[in-house]
Amino acid sequence: MKSNLKPMLELIEKEKGISRNELISLLESAMTSAFSKHARGLIYSAKIDPQSGEMQVFVQKEVVSEVKDPTNQIAKEEALSIDSATEVGQTVEVEVPADKFGRIAAQTAKQIIVQKIKENERESLYDKYKNRAGQIASVKLYRFVKKAAIVEIGDTEAILPDREQIPGEKLRKGSSFKVYIVEVTRGNKGPRIVVSRTHPGLVEGLFKMEVPEVEEGIVKIVKIVRDPGVRCKVAVDSSNPRVDPIGACVGINGVRVQVVISELSGERIDLIKHSDNIKNYLASSLSPAEVIDVDVTNRKKKEARLIVSDDTLSLAIGKNGQNVRLAARLTQWHLDIESETQLKEIKQEKFTTGLKNISGLPGVGQKTAKLLIKNGLDNLDKILETGEKGLTSIPGIGAKMAEKIIKAIKENE
Repeated sequence: MKSNLKPMLELIEKEKGISRNELISLLESAMTSAFSKHARGLIYSAKIDPQSGEMQVFVQKEVVSEVKDPTNQIAKEEALSIDSATEVGQTVEVEVPADKFGRIAAQTAKQIIVQKIKENERESLYDKYKNRAGQIASVKLYRFVKKAAIVEIGDTEAILPDREQIPGEKLRKGSSFKVYIVEVTRGNKGPRIVVSRTHPGLVEGLFKMEVPEVEEGIVKIVKIVRDPGVRCKVAVDSSNPRVDPIGACVGINGVRVQVVISELSGERIDLIKHSDNIKNYLASSLSPAEVIDVDVTNRKKKEARLIVSDDTLSLAIGKNGQNVRLAARLTQWHLDIESETQLKEIKQEKFTTGLKNISGLPGVGQKTAKLLIKNGLDNLDKILETGEKGLTSIPGIGAKMAEKIIKAIKENE
């Protein structure tokens, strides 16, 4: 049967990018199934010539010595003309007129082609976006499904879940904004793309777009922590000593950082100079508060005390502890914030307690106690840990006095 499949195959191959052999294989399989379904009990198969587009239809018949059922059987003599090696009991494919299958073939071909085109378009879309996870994209809000926002991203859709939306940000249908592509997976109707407005990667991507030095790698964004919609801390460093990483990110009159802030609906951004000097880094992390002193209380456990002036204590801590909490997340240190007055009170308390405990030891007077406290030994545990040898390194304390102090502490336990 000469069909019109050839021009159709050529058109689809050219416009939709589906190979002719792949499409023919699908059509043959689908038509074979469709023909057999409509001809109960008979097993049909369809074959399409890729060059001419001609379709042939075959039915399986059993080879017998004497034909009793012409519909399902074929005489051996006739079967030998089809397959010279056939034997009685085997089956052969006998070509039958294809005209009566024309309507079924046309319907099946249409269904398969439409289905394949859709599958191909879905796969093409997936291939287009599968490597875009981790990138920034401009989107347009299309509609809402419950609390999730469906956005147009290029020639497809993406979902902005409620958890990935900036708290308090009012998104309106038709509005355009930028998002961070979190993940791209295969879906039933095409790629399933999840995007975010709260991911730290959005901030980094925006700085790359606005700051050439970041895009070129001269200025490196070391770490970003966010309280989305409220505050963000960005640790930056520079591979070129002549380039100020904070100045590059701020831009002339703050134009660069203001673009990022505007895109994030006014989220405040603290740019922090990263440093290998932990005291400098911890002090900078508390920006915009000025830190007077940093006392690393336990380096192994990453614990430190930051001293600020009395009038900047609330700024250092931030509303509901937000500023110090973000600084702790940025540095991964446990930070205690104290004002100068609080520090003086703590020192005075330690001095009073230490003086009382140390001077109360047999043979140890207030003069010796003050000397020990002045050198940081304000409690009995620290003195024991220092030992006799350590005590003798303090000017004014000899070997006998050191021995007397250690002995008195041990007897007092």
